[in-house]
Amino acid sequence: MTCFLTKTRQMSIFDNSDEFYMQQALREARAAAAEGEVPIGAVIVSGDRVIARAHNQTELLHDTTAHAEMLAFTAASEAIGAKYLTDCTLYVTVEPCPMCAGAAGWTQVSRIVYGASDPKRGYSLLKGNILHPRTEVVAGVMAEECEALMKDFFKKKR
Repeated sequence: MTCFLTKTRQMSIFDNSDEFYMQQALREARAAAAEGEVPIGAVIVSGDRVIARAHNQTELLHDTTAHAEMLAFTAASEAIGAKYLTDCTLYVTVEPCPMCAGAAGWTQVSRIVYGASDPKRGYSLLKGNILHPRTEVVAGVMAEECEALMKDFFKKKR
């Protein structure tokens, strides 16, 4: 097992609910790919209910900040009528970038579960932790599927 940060744990056997919700995030990522967007999908769960789902829309919206996580944060805040997402889990197919991780810190999301690591642009490249101190991070849930989707997308682009 590999630990990226003190509150990050690499999973080898996944909790069924983490896999279930990551499959939903993968559906969002596939929708992004079908629209010509970088295939990253996100869902936010409160309790056992999905309160937000989104995928990258930077091309559609002509907005470099329209990442799946950012759109999901906005939708989740609207769904619960509050700016803080405590007691919520963000499921995202790829490790959040520093912008999205910073936004996650401001939302105070309780957990972040991601699939594939992003060795070029992931937030874990930064020194220090930009997440909320109580945020738990689970890395590597369905990582192979998430990574394969990204690789296939960029292979077709070239």
